[in-house]
Amino acid sequence: QGLLVESGGGLVQPGGSLRLACVVSIGSLDVGDFGWFRQAPGKEREGLSCISTKNGITYVADSVKGRFTISGDRDTNTVYLQLNNLKDEDTAVYHCAAQDCTAQGLGVMDYWGQGTQVTVSS
Repeated sequence: QGLLVESGGGLVQPGGSLRLACVVSIGSLDVGDFGWFRQAPGKEREGLSCISTKNGITYVADSVKGRFTISGDRDTNTVYLQLNNLKDEDTAVYHCAAQDCTAQGLGVMDYWGQGTQVTVSS
């Protein structure tokens, strides 16, 4: 079992929704910051969103703002990423990461999971 384990990916039609989950074993959401990034074939890694429960901060990249929402469940030590109104270009492997999070964006990643595939296609 990895330190960060993602789930919830799948095949969805354009306009559909998915909820990704990341079970965190590396530390507590009360202490650490966590985020999500994606990697599509032939494209650069793209930071999407992060959460710092201890500082009361969430950040969402402009490219997905209004469609993606991050949240955390301290009881289960799980970080979620809700994906709404999905588009073809959202197709990628989505990874959860232990990383710094500020109001300005995602910081250096310390660890990341193997990812979950999201495919948007009609």
